[in-house]
Amino acid sequence: MTSTHAPIIEMRDIEKHFGSVIALAGVSLDIYPGECHCLLGDNGAGKSTFIKTMSGVHKPTKGEIRFEGQPMHFEDPRDAISAGIATVYQDLAMIPLMSVSRNFFMGNEPVKRRLGLSFFDHDHANSVTMSEMRKMGINLRGPDQAVGTLSGGERQTVAIARAVHFGAKVLILDEPTSALGVRQTANVLATIDKVRKADIAVVFITHNVRHALAVGDRFTVLNRGKTLGTAQRGQITPDELQDMMAGGQELVELEGSLGGTV
Repeated sequence: MTSTHAPIIEMRDIEKHFGSVIALAGVSLDIYPGECHCLLGDNGAGKSTFIKTMSGVHKPTKGEIRFEGQPMHFEDPRDAISAGIATVYQDLAMIPLMSVSRNFFMGNEPVKRRLGLSFFDHDHANSVTMSEMRKMGINLRGPDQAVGTLSGGERQTVAIARAVHFGAKVLILDEPTSALGVRQTANVLATIDKVRKADIAVVFITHNVRHALAVGDRFTVLNRGKTLGTAQRGQITPDELQDMMAGGQELVELEGSLGGTV
C-alpha cells in the first residue's frame, strides 16, 4: 500500500514550543491515503499537540509540513478543513438536543428558496443523513432523532460520516474509543475500516494497543514529544508496542537497576 501511493501528509522534524516547554521535539511522520496510521502514546506523550499541529490549530515552531506534495501553511483549522483534513475530537462538537440531520449539516446547511427567502432544506438533509449513516452500518429510527439519544459509538459514527461526506481526505480521530463499551468500540472500529477502504487516510490517536492493532496498518509511538519509531502491521507485537509506550529501553533499564522488581 505505502509503496504504491505518495504520502498525502509529510511531517518533518516538527517541534512545538510553548515558552520554555517543549511539547514536540522533532517528530517526523508520513500519512498515506487508504491507510489507518495509529498514533500511540501515554498521557503527556505529545499526541494532542501533534494532531493540532497537523490540523492547523498550532503552527510548528520548527520543521516542515507538506500536504499533497506542497508546503502546508494553514492559518487556522478552517484552512485545513477546506483542504480536506478533518478532525473528530472526543467532545464531537455536537448539540445533544438537536436532530441527527441538523448536527450532520451544522455549518453546512442546505437551503432552498421560497418567495425570495432561504429555508433549511429538511428533505435533502434528512435523505443524505439517512443514506450516509446506512453506509456506515447505522440504521437510525429517523433523521429527526435527537443526537443525545444515540449511543457513544453511534455519535462517533455521525461525526465520522459527516467528515467523510464533506470531503475529508485525511480523517484524524482523537481517542474515539476511549469511553465506549465493547460493542460500541467494535462499531467504531468497523467504521474506521470502511473509511480506510474508501482510500481516505485515517490517523487514529489512541493509548489502547488492542484497539490500534484491530484496524491499524502502521503504528507510531510518541513518548515525551519524540517519535520512538514506526512499525507496519505484523512487524511488532502487542507487548512490544505496550513496552514502547511505557518508556521502552528506559523501562528495561529501570527494571535492571531494581533487580527486576518493577
